Amino acid sequence: MQRIEELAKITDEPGRLTRTFGSPAMQRANELVASWMCEAGMKTRVDAIGNLIGHYAGEKADAKILLFGSHLDTVRNAGKFDGPLGVILAIACVVELHRQKIQLPFAIEVIGFADEEGVRYQSTYLGSKVLAGSFDAKDLKRKDADGISLADAIKNFSGDPAKLKSARLNPKNLLGYIEAHIEQGPVLEKNNLAVGIVTAIAGQTRARITFTGHAGHAGTTPMNLRQDALCAAAEFILAVENLARKTTGLVATVGQVKVEPGASNVIPGEVNLTLDLRHAKDSIRQAAHKKLKLIGSQITRRRKLKFANEVVHETRAVVCSEKLSAQLATAVKQQLKKVLHLPSGAGHDAAVMGKITPAAMLFIRCKNGLSHHPDELASLADVGVALDVLNDFILQLAKTHE
Repeated sequence: MQRIEELAKITDEPGRLTRTFGSPAMQRANELVASWMCEAGMKTRVDAIGNLIGHYAGEKADAKILLFGSHLDTVRNAGKFDGPLGVILAIACVVELHRQKIQLPFAIEVIGFADEEGVRYQSTYLGSKVLAGSFDAKDLKRKDADGISLADAIKNFSGDPAKLKSARLNPKNLLGYIEAHIEQGPVLEKNNLAVGIVTAIAGQTRARITFTGHAGHAGTTPMNLRQDALCAAAEFILAVENLARKTTGLVATVGQVKVEPGASNVIPGEVNLTLDLRHAKDSIRQAAHKKLKLIGSQITRRRKLKFANEVVHETRAVVCSEKLSAQLATAVKQQLKKVLHLPSGAGHDAAVMGKITPAAMLFIRCKNGLSHHPDELASLADVGVALDVLNDFILQLAKTHE
C-alpha cells in the first residue's frame, strides 16, 4: 500500500494523477517499479513498446512462464489502484518467494503494460497487443493532440517501432496469465466480499449514431410539420435503456450527445450520439445492436428523418480459463467462506493476453464501486486478502504443475 502511494506521486499533471503512454511520468514509473522488481530477485527488461517485464527464474532454464500483469498508465485525473495494484501485488508475491529462496517448476514474469487506457492515442491495449502479436502497424501513424505520431512517441520512450513484431511472446512458452484488478463496480461490496473470480470479460460494441432531420424556426414551424432530430434521438435513448433493462447481463450507454445547430430558438436538425453496448456473450450483444438499429430505423421512418449507424470499435468477449479460475477459487476458499464468480464489464489486458494463453482474473473490492476517479479506494484488509489468495494460488499451482 505504501508503494501504491509512492507510485501515485508520479504524474504528468501536478495536483492530479495522470500518466499516459510514453510520457516522462511513465518513464519514471517504469524506473521505480523496475527497482522494486530487482529487489524481489527479478531480472528486468523493457520491450520495444515500453512494457516493463520482470523475470523470476524457475527451477530449470527452459521452464514455462506464468505471467502476472496489469497496466501502469492511467486515465486523466485517475485513482491510485486501477492498473498499478495488479502489478504491485504480483511483485509482492515474488518478494515472498525470493525471501524464502523458493524456486518453482515454472518461471514468473510480472508485466507492467505501457498502455491499456488508450488516453494519448485513442487506441487501447497497445502494450498487451504487442506481447500478444495482435498490434496493428497502421496504429503507428496515429497522432496525439500535439501532432506526435505513435511511432515517434515509441522512439522517444526508448522503444523501437521496427521491433514490435519480434517482441511477441511465444505461446508455447507460457503457462497462463493472471491479472489482479479492482472490480470497478459494486457487486463485491454488495455481497460483502473482499475478492471475486472473473468469469468473462464482456465484449463491446461502440457506435456513432446520427439522426438527421430538418432545422427550422422554433416559433414559426408547426409541430405537425417538424422533423426534430433531437426528439427522435430522445426516443432512441430511452429505447436503449429499456432494452438493456429487459436483457439480463446487458449494459448499454449513450454517453455523448451533440445537437446541431444547438440554438435555443432553432429546431434541432441533426443529432450525433454515441452508443456503448457490453455483454459477456457476443451473441446477445450483437442481437441487441441489431435490435437497436431496427428501432432507430423505425423511429426515423415514422418521423420522416434519416438514421445512420457506424460501428467504430468492437471487441469480442473473452471467457476466462476454467482451470486457472478453479485454482484461484480454491485459493479464495482458504480465505473466505464464499466464492463469488462475476463477469467484467470493463476491458482489461487479460482480454488480449487470453488470446495467446489461458487467462484468469481476481477482482478486489473497491469502495462504492468507484473507479477512474481520485477517490478510488481498495482497503488494506482487502488487498491483504488478495495477496494471500495469489500466494496460495502460486504454491498450489506449483504442486499440480506437470
